[in-house]
This record gives sequence, C-alpha cells and structure tokens, in this order.
Amino acid sequence: SMTKQEIVKQIARESGIEATTVSAVVEGFMEEVRAAQIRKENVFLRGFGTFLIKHRKEKTARNITKNTTLKIPAHDIPAFKASPELLRLVK
Repeated sequence: SMTKQEIVKQIARESGIEATTVSAVVEGFMEEVRAAQIRKENVFLRGFGTFLIKHRKEKTARNITKNTTLKIPAHDIPAFKASPELLRLVK
C-alpha cells in the first residue's frame, strides 16, 4: 500500500510541481473530504468514486465469552464506493 508521502512524491515527480505544494494540495483535499463527512455530506468524484456516510441501525450483539447480549446503538460510518470505471480497471 502507498503512504500519503509516497503519493505526494509520485505526483511531484510526474507533474514537476514541488513536493511541498503537492503536499499542501493533498492535505487540503483530505481536510475537505473530512469536513464534508463530519457534516454528513457525500463527496462525489466522477470516474473515481464517492466518499459517503453509511448509517448503521441499532442492533443486538452477543458477547460469546460472557454469554451476554448488548445493544450497539445506531451510528454513522465513513465509507468509500468506487465508481464503475474504477471497478473495471481494478478487476
């Protein structure tokens, strides 16, 4: 897997833009996606995918070792759904 630093280096190498500038743009992008997710907004990137919020309903779970049940409250989780184009490329 690639780290953020490796992505920045790769973009800088391929684009000729200074790594510090690329890093600032990547950080800015991540912050905007993070802020949108906190606001419960999806971020759609055509040809790439969607950063979205999935709602999980309340459910009952079991603790097998203690033989007890517990309620997991309803909650939201961040998720990523790849675009059909990206899915075709990855196959």
